[in-house]
Amino acid sequence: MRFRHPDGSTVHLAYCTNVHPLAEDPEELTAQVCRFGAEVRARLGVSRLGLGLWLPAPAAARLAAAPVAAERLRAALERHGLEVVTLNAFPYRNFHAPVVKKAVYHPDWTTAERLAYTLDCARVLSLLLPPDAARGSVSTVPLAWREPWDAGRRTVALDQLRRLADGLAGLAAGTGRTIRVGLEPEPGCVVETAAEAAGELGGARGVDTGRIGVCLDACHLAVAFEEPEAALARLAGAGLPVVKTQASAALHAAAPDRPATRAALSRYTEDRFLHQVRERGAGSGPVHRRDDLPGALTGSPDGPLPGRGPWRVHFHVPVHQRPEPPLESTQAHLAATLRALFAGPAPVTDHVEAETYTWSVLPERHRPAGDAALAAGLAAELRWTAGALRRAGLVPVDAPVDAPVDAPVDAPTGETVEEAAS
Repeated sequence: MRFRHPDGSTVHLAYCTNVHPLAEDPEELTAQVCRFGAEVRARLGVSRLGLGLWLPAPAAARLAAAPVAAERLRAALERHGLEVVTLNAFPYRNFHAPVVKKAVYHPDWTTAERLAYTLDCARVLSLLLPPDAARGSVSTVPLAWREPWDAGRRTVALDQLRRLADGLAGLAAGTGRTIRVGLEPEPGCVVETAAEAAGELGGARGVDTGRIGVCLDACHLAVAFEEPEAALARLAGAGLPVVKTQASAALHAAAPDRPATRAALSRYTEDRFLHQVRERGAGSGPVHRRDDLPGALTGSPDGPLPGRGPWRVHFHVPVHQRPEPPLESTQAHLAATLRALFAGPAPVTDHVEAETYTWSVLPERHRPAGDAALAAGLAAELRWTAGALRRAGLVPVDAPVDAPVDAPVDAPTGETVEEAAS
């Protein structure tokens, strides 16, 4: 889905395919993303739908080594009214293993494997980009998990990023397509906040900001209790571009010390993904941290969080829905982030990716019952995000086609599929 900013710029909206199971074979991957993408597009009733494509490392390597296979993928996407301008290269391989947790950060930017994978993704994206797309984007790990980390590892990682920038420059010279990479600040990592991104990546000793910048995930921003405008100002002050943004929402618990709140939070504990928790101290007090939701609740291994201030939990919840009380989501923070990015005289970024990968681990009664229900949920998220972009001043470009499969009313906006597409 495309939008036009008042300054004439095109802004792309996609949903991230890391929500789908692992598909390492290019043919299997093609069939999977086209099937889901076509159904989501039909439910929205639009002529074109963007995919934020997740390529597991083996698939990326095979497609990069075989341009004919990448061309088959591009042609299949086009036949189904789908386009790709951004790739999610954060998870390296099996993102839907029974237990992922901290494995998602490996290999990190101290390794040759991470560099090779990211360059493979960039090569594939250069082949998939629509002819009229200004550039492509790839999101990646924010250097590494915070432990172990020292000056030696930082030196190695920054050297790897310099090699990445050289590779991207060579790719641009050879193909005429510009691909940029955004490191995605995430709770618990070396780069957790916009301020840490500025410190680790900005300045004279930092990265090549013509090729490398930040992927701003709204869920992570909210979990860190960072306000959007202040975060963007920090990044701009460090000269770091926002290569892409991820439209996502976190869990918010206003009163985590209450038994009803703790019972509700316990329903979001699960074994696959890491759900970092942050508690805001009174006033402008310190932010207390735990690396996973069970530890924040029960105290293992570092003791429970105090529970005297609000909690935000790194659990990507569907952006169009509000969790059952007493829990809330950071939906309002997401809307504020999109306004900060797009309501100004020029867009701060031009790639938006809805990235709720946690549908399969939501509390059981909220999980989609089958592929059709998942497609309906993904469409509803894009519908809500499209409405938020419109309210930030963007105008939809893609014309509605055919009647959508359904036109449900989704809380909290009350917009139907047709209204969001218009």
